[in-house]
Amino acid sequence: MENMINFKIDGVPVSVPAGTTILQAAKQAGIKIPTLCYMKDINEIGACRMCVVEAGGRALQAACVYPVDSLPRNRETGEYAEVKTNTPAIRKARRVNLELLLSNHDKKCLSCVRSTNCELQALCREYGVEDENRFAGAMTETTQDNSSLAIVRNNAKCVLCRRCVAVCEKVQHVGVIGPVARGFKTQILPAWNMGLAETGCVNCGQCIAVCPTGALTEKDDTAEVFAALNDPKKYVVVQPAPAVRAALGEEFGIPMGTSVTGKMAAALRRLGFNKVFDTNFGADLTIMEEANELIDRVNNKGVLPMITSCSPGWIKFCETYYPEFIPNLSTCKSPHQMEGAVIKSYFAEKNGIDPHDIVTVSVMPCTAKKYECKRPEMGHDGMSDVDIVITTRELARMIKLAGINFAALPDEDFDEMLGESTGAAVIFGVTGGVMEAALRTAYEAITGDKLEKLDFVDVRGFEGVKEACYNLKGLEVKVAVASSTGAASKLLDAVKSGEKSYTFIEIMGCPGGCVNGGGQPIVSPIVREDVDVKGLRAKALYDEDAAKPIRKSHELPAVQKLYDEYFGKPNSHKAHELLHTHYTERKLYND
Repeated sequence: MENMINFKIDGVPVSVPAGTTILQAAKQAGIKIPTLCYMKDINEIGACRMCVVEAGGRALQAACVYPVDSLPRNRETGEYAEVKTNTPAIRKARRVNLELLLSNHDKKCLSCVRSTNCELQALCREYGVEDENRFAGAMTETTQDNSSLAIVRNNAKCVLCRRCVAVCEKVQHVGVIGPVARGFKTQILPAWNMGLAETGCVNCGQCIAVCPTGALTEKDDTAEVFAALNDPKKYVVVQPAPAVRAALGEEFGIPMGTSVTGKMAAALRRLGFNKVFDTNFGADLTIMEEANELIDRVNNKGVLPMITSCSPGWIKFCETYYPEFIPNLSTCKSPHQMEGAVIKSYFAEKNGIDPHDIVTVSVMPCTAKKYECKRPEMGHDGMSDVDIVITTRELARMIKLAGINFAALPDEDFDEMLGESTGAAVIFGVTGGVMEAALRTAYEAITGDKLEKLDFVDVRGFEGVKEACYNLKGLEVKVAVASSTGAASKLLDAVKSGEKSYTFIEIMGCPGGCVNGGGQPIVSPIVREDVDVKGLRAKALYDEDAAKPIRKSHELPAVQKLYDEYFGKPNSHKAHELLHTHYTERKLYND
């Protein structure tokens, strides 16, 4: 039987297994202890000292790293000392910690993108700490790093919690930032004080998602979008990704897990876009190209396993850390890049619009898409497929700035031609979704039979790596799904060693897929302990898939029409010119 420790926290009896921290025990007792640096299982280092408690008369201890079995015991009774979490001394210590953090913090809160959603700000409000404090004085010299196309680093707002360091190294296996120097001069920086763009950063934005302050943010491109919308010479087209609809409502007080597809389309139309299309159409188009590419590789002894190419964070990770797998990558562009290419070719021709006058804007759950759209490979005829990428958070800010009452909007449809989609497309936003969508089409193409059971549940779920094997009329198709570049590295290492063998692999750069992308609404790690953020957002997409009248990409009339009128067939010469690309080995550090 497990060794249980019985003691009291603030007079509340608690029984927990040996090795449990005071923080975890307090949570079990319904007692909140404030934290700033803590992330369960990822960053448990006691750096911020906000969680200090009294542990049996000893000096104040960090609850997040102090195991309950280390509490002092009464020699006669054997009882463990009681833990106090809310004494005057504790409140004073926490307040002093906050004052010290603020003394070295850029306090331009009103203009900070994280204002009202900043953990430091919330704690200061809770403990009555004001902007001006008794420790005001010298501040660490910092510079803002704007070198990345996706991420802005502002160490003047950094509290040295090291959450970003932990997620970059432990979850994503990238590890391009860390603490540099000592004492008052300590900062979180890339090696040799390089700009983030000079490192092996994959632009996933998971560091932004865990930052408690405004020290890490996406590069804001909203002004560029507003400028395009106000330019009478420009025809501005927008397309939101599948995962955006599963999270955008959170920014407007709508319960997590609510799909806001119709309200999102209405809001985009009110912002003034000439056409409101849906990246889901591009996802269906991707399946047509990708499934047929897989079939061709299987039939003609092409490079296997074929690996998906929808996630630009994963692509850059592959190019930088696993270049030997570049031949395995599908040559398909990602869905929004495909749709951008179609907007500036097929759509422009059909509507008599000069494609050079079209500005394509993608709304993405992903910061890496900002980098992707600037890649020279992502364009044709001297034009970028996608001109501007904004995140879910940026779209929310635009809607608020425009004074649109999002929650009160009626549901509206996307515009015709490139606004139609299937259920297969919408699940692109969650890990396993691309695999499932591809299998729905590949199954019927390979077997010639009608697929009756559309849900490939084996590839669903949030495990780092999932595996399945399907027999398609004698053809054994082994598949694997990985989400997070850290999980991808483990999977690829197993393939390299010969331990594992697959036909088809789906990889998404962020844990859980796009629903948990670096551009989605920020949810604190403490809330995430109790709320299944990924699960709720994913359910919104699966429910939308189940409700769609068409759930296989190859059955969508709009896609069929595009091939009949323009591309001829999947993987045709014209399709390769516009919908496919290539990838390049990258140095870990730029010279």
